[in-house]
Order: sequence, then C-alpha cells, then structure tokens
Amino acid sequence: MALLEVAGVSKIFPGVRALDGVSFTLNPGEVHALVGENGAGKSTLIKVLTGVYQPDGGELRYRGEPARFGTPLDAQRAGISTIYQEVNLVPLMSVAHNLFLGREPRNRFGLLDEARMVREATEILSGYGVRTDARRRLGTLPLGAQQMVALARAVMIDAKVVVMDEPTSSLEPREVETLFGVIRDLHARGIGIIYVSHRLDELYRICDTVTILRDGKLVHTGRMADLERRKLVSLMLGREFGEDFTSFTEVPVRDEAGEPVLRVTGLTSRPRLDGISFEVRPGEVVGLGGLLGAGRSETVKAIGGAYPVDAGEIEVDGVRLTRPSTVRAVKAGVATQPEDRKAEGIVPGLSIRDNIALAILPRMTRMGLVSDRKIDEVVDIYMKRLRIKASSPHQVVGDLSGGNQQKVLLARLLATGPKVLLLDEPTRGIDVGAKAEVQALIDELAGEGLGVVLVSSDAEELVEGAHRVVVLRDGVVVGTLTGDRVTTEDLMATIAEAADDH
Repeated sequence: MALLEVAGVSKIFPGVRALDGVSFTLNPGEVHALVGENGAGKSTLIKVLTGVYQPDGGELRYRGEPARFGTPLDAQRAGISTIYQEVNLVPLMSVAHNLFLGREPRNRFGLLDEARMVREATEILSGYGVRTDARRRLGTLPLGAQQMVALARAVMIDAKVVVMDEPTSSLEPREVETLFGVIRDLHARGIGIIYVSHRLDELYRICDTVTILRDGKLVHTGRMADLERRKLVSLMLGREFGEDFTSFTEVPVRDEAGEPVLRVTGLTSRPRLDGISFEVRPGEVVGLGGLLGAGRSETVKAIGGAYPVDAGEIEVDGVRLTRPSTVRAVKAGVATQPEDRKAEGIVPGLSIRDNIALAILPRMTRMGLVSDRKIDEVVDIYMKRLRIKASSPHQVVGDLSGGNQQKVLLARLLATGPKVLLLDEPTRGIDVGAKAEVQALIDELAGEGLGVVLVSSDAEELVEGAHRVVVLRDGVVVGTLTGDRVTTEDLMATIAEAADDH
C-alpha cells in the first residue's frame, strides 16, 4: 500500500496555475526525488502536502485513506514532517529547547525536567554528528549544525513521511555524509522521504524514484536508475538534445580585443562559490548558465557586494574592488538587478518617480536640499527611453504590470551611470511582449558599451541573449561556451556532463 498519494492535484493563485493535475506516489521506505527549475511547482506541492495550502482540485490519500490537512500542525500530527532549506526553529532558544519544543519532558510534579531534556538532547544529537552543549543558544551554532537539529527534531515526532527541501545546501561534506547515513536509516525503518535537491549526483546516489515538474505540470515519474542524466536535464528545461533552435534575434559577434570592464578571478564565497573566474568586455553580454542552485545568483550577489567574499579578486574597469560591499560596488560602477524584484528591488508602495530616484538622491541633493527639478528631468528621460507605460511618474509601482515594474527597476540602475550591469532573471514573471522588450533593451545597452552579466533559467533566452555562456555547477565553473558552441544543446550537454563527472 502506498504511503502517500497525490491524485490530479491542482492549485490556482490569481492569474497563475501553480499546479495543474499533478499526481505523485510515495511508498514506505522510498527516497523519492522531486525536481524542477524555479516556478516548476515543487514548493507549492510540498505546501499542499503539509497543510500550508489547500488544493483546488484533486485528492490526497495518506496511508490508504483520503486526507485533508487544514494546517501544518495537522500534517505533523499525522506523521508528515518537513525540513526546510531555511532553518525554521527559534535561534534565541537553546538547542535542547528547540529539539523538544512542544514535547518537553516533565518530572513527577509536572515541572520541566531541564536536566533530562539536556541529557537526552545531547545523546540524540551525537547520532547526527552534532557535538555541542545542548544548553547553548541555537543561533550561535553554524548553519549546518542548525540544519541537523531541525532534522533530528523532524524525525523525533514519529514521522512516517519526511520532506527534505534542499537539505544539503548549508552542509559541509562531512555533514552531508552524516545526513545520508540518517536517510539510509530512515529508509531501513520504512519511512518515506521526499527529497528536493538541484544536485544531480546526490539524487542519483540516494534516490530510488524521481518525479519531475515543469510549469506546474507533471512531465515524468519513474525509477531514478532508469533515467539518463541528459534526459533528466532536458525534461527539467523542456528542451530535447539535438533539437533545432532558431533564434528570433541574433547577438552580434563581439571583438575580443580591448580590456575587460569586469574581471572576476578565483571568486570564493563559502560554502556557495569556489574559485569563479570570468571576464566581461564593454559591449559584451556574458551569460551564467546552470541548473537551479548552481551558483548563478550567488555569483551576481558576490560581485554586487551582497555576499561576503572569502577569496579572489573583482576588478571593475581595471580598478580592484577591495572589501566588496553594495556601496563600494555601486560607486565602482556595478549595478545589480536582483532575481526577486518585489522583495529585493522595487518598493511597491512608492511612485515610479520615487523608485527611480532612490539610487540618485545623493547626486540630486545640495546642502541638504533635494532638487525636484533635476529628479523630474532624470525620471522623464528614463521613462521615455525604457517606454514605461504608466498614467504619470506619480503612479504607484505596485499597480504596474510585471514588465513595467521590471523597467522601473532597470531605470533606477541605469540612472546611476553603471559600467557593468548584473541582471538576475530579468524576464521572470513578465508576459511575452514585455519579455521581448526587455531582451531588446539589454541588447541596446550592450551596444552602447555596457558590460552585461545575464542570469536566466530559460536556456533558449540565455543562448539567444549572450555572446558567451559560463556554465556553473555547485558553485564551480564547469565550462565556457563561445562562438558556435553557444547553443542550447551544448549548454545542456555541459550541465549533464558535469553531473556525470561527479
């Protein structure tokens, strides 16, 4: 009998069908991989399984019976436990209190038995490779150790199903081996595991079966060993090897002469990046390719000063960027458009004018007074240049379409007069027409001499928009595509071959 069954489940949000008739089966003692790129529906499916969301169609069956979990607590009480990529425990409480939260041992008088709790917590955690004072605050532990505490807590609640969402993303190699040992133990005890990861070598090492989602739909389910790695990559990306791709735009070939406007050498940000090196010349678009979690966004953030750099060098227009920070990066001429424009980019409650002006206020201020006239002039220039569709500069950005929100963010970046533009998923979440406009704008900016670094999960978009593609995997450069090799097929082959080598 199946442990957990998902039959034709759908989930609809305003304007988005996040899940479209997805079916999924987890058997006792099975390690089942759930994979797909950003927006594939993995997180939504997990939230449906764990009671965060209620399905709009289809049915859940748990241990042979129809199931509907109204809250995550209902799912947890039934025996479905989740370990999230971001540790969701209480950092200011002790390790022991986090481990036993809600199930604290009591003495015969009904009072908390602190000594027993600490003793048992120490014994339990030693089995997970965590050797620390259980009275210590959780937030003082390394992230990997916190993840192990979360894992121990999830298993302790008599779970029948354990969902692991990118569990190794914060772990050192030794901790990963410990985790795999725990997974083997859970497997032997008949506990079903749903394992979400972008690391193909991990999937092939520990998973029995795999389900692949793309754009909210089920595209494949079956035995892991029966699926070749190249086929797995092509199913995730929605492209077949050998398929003939024709670009609707052609990126002009750049002259390789001239000094780079951006030179990255040995860039390391532990544990995310390890020795990233590449160059960007004026007028060149360099793509960063790879699967989700390969280190593309992390590379952009490290160059832009948002991630600490442990080793390596960043040079902008021949000048070394010492002790990188967001402020120093901007002053050096680096402008970064983040992946999540709503959370990290635009300010939805402010007007178009105010959003664009945020980055240039210091230049528009004299003796503490802001020149409204100068701001209006700059805003007018960029609204016209980027063809931002709005009733006026005073329209609230949150009321604009996704494509126009993206243009407002680009306008703010361009107003700083950058030499290098770092674009992380610049066309995500916008319609086809707006997407084409943004792509044309990127080509136009490069044509004016800007150096552009482009991150995109859309392989075809990356190939069409970049002169060169640097392919990453697990924070390491595994190949660079140039000239005639800048094709979707070569990109997928490089990703798949890199996975085979590990």
